[in-house]
Amino acid sequence: MPADIQRIVMDQLACWRIRRGDAEVLIAEQGAQVLSYRQGEIPVIWLSEEAAFIQGQPVRGGVPICWPWFGDLSRNPDEVRAMYQGEAEAPFHGLVRNLNWQLTQQSCEGDSGMLEFTCPQALGELPGWPQRVELSLQVCLNERLHISLTSHNLSDRPVAISQALHSYFAVGDIQQVSVQGLDGRRYIETLEDWQQRQQQGDLKINGETDRIYLELPPVLQLLDPTWKRRISLETSGSHSAILWNPWIDKAQRLSQFADDAWQRMLCIETANAMDDRILLEAGATHTLGVSIGSESL
Repeated sequence: MPADIQRIVMDQLACWRIRRGDAEVLIAEQGAQVLSYRQGEIPVIWLSEEAAFIQGQPVRGGVPICWPWFGDLSRNPDEVRAMYQGEAEAPFHGLVRNLNWQLTQQSCEGDSGMLEFTCPQALGELPGWPQRVELSLQVCLNERLHISLTSHNLSDRPVAISQALHSYFAVGDIQQVSVQGLDGRRYIETLEDWQQRQQQGDLKINGETDRIYLELPPVLQLLDPTWKRRISLETSGSHSAILWNPWIDKAQRLSQFADDAWQRMLCIETANAMDDRILLEAGATHTLGVSIGSESL
């Protein structure tokens, strides 16, 4: 089942597509964002039906990269906040989502296709963030989808970052799915004044959800009985994840998001968040990775 790679254009965005049999992953050069991933006809990674492919604007869905901080900078650990020296208000989810990354490597070897992108602006040219970090994303498609975000500190002092692979997963019916691997784990309930709580049993989604889970095992499972499948996430370099669904009311306020799209997606974001933040010593390297597979129930 040989893989092949093709460059395509989606409206204003240059993109790359890897195909392997009936599996396909699409990646935009802007933000090095995985836009979609499917095995067969049913998507695994969700892309909004209202997604806009416009230069300088985030695309709703896929796997946006949050770096060098995740979410609201003011909610991040002190070391991460101290890295930002800009006068402007810090944007949510960092500084690299809307930048054009450079394709630096591509290969097809047997049944695997691989693309690697780098973010040249991270080498000291990000606004308000003068640290010099060699930042790269590698996407590999074989029997699974593998995504790896690598930070190599070229500064002469430590650099603190939080980050996430902000993955949107496609589901048949959000009210039927469950997430395994969270039982007994500590989490922060951001919708209830950031209270710390403990998960009891598998997670089921029955309302707006925005939680930061900590001290996680390396494997989580998303069970989707509507589509009779199990999506597995195997992570590396991460002990935290954010689970998010906007539910009914918030969905109506989101850009590039249909009013009923909350029923068809769930974010499980592989992360280094809160006390899982990364402190990179001078010359050190860290890789945040997730391997995604889907199988029938």
